[in-house]
Amino acid sequence: MYQNHKEELLKRMNYLIGHLQGVKKMIEENKYCIDVIKQNMAVCEAIKKINQQILDQHLQTCVMSAINGNKEGERRKKLKELLEIYKAYNK
Repeated sequence: MYQNHKEELLKRMNYLIGHLQGVKKMIEENKYCIDVIKQNMAVCEAIKKINQQILDQHLQTCVMSAINGNKEGERRKKLKELLEIYKAYNK
């Protein structure tokens, strides 16, 4: 993982942790259920964006290296991993 990409992901993760702590506080303070659900939905979207960034980086680095490399087993492994992620995400 490239350093600048890693720093951006860590920044997003710290934001996400803060957001989750805010949702926890809302629950502790018995805030309106729909407001809590809306914040949870925002957290889910943030996680989705983080996963998209990680996958994009993975495709550009690890997968491209496997495709351009000479190791058939490595190519198959990367493609299998992508298929597994796709299936898990689309359940």
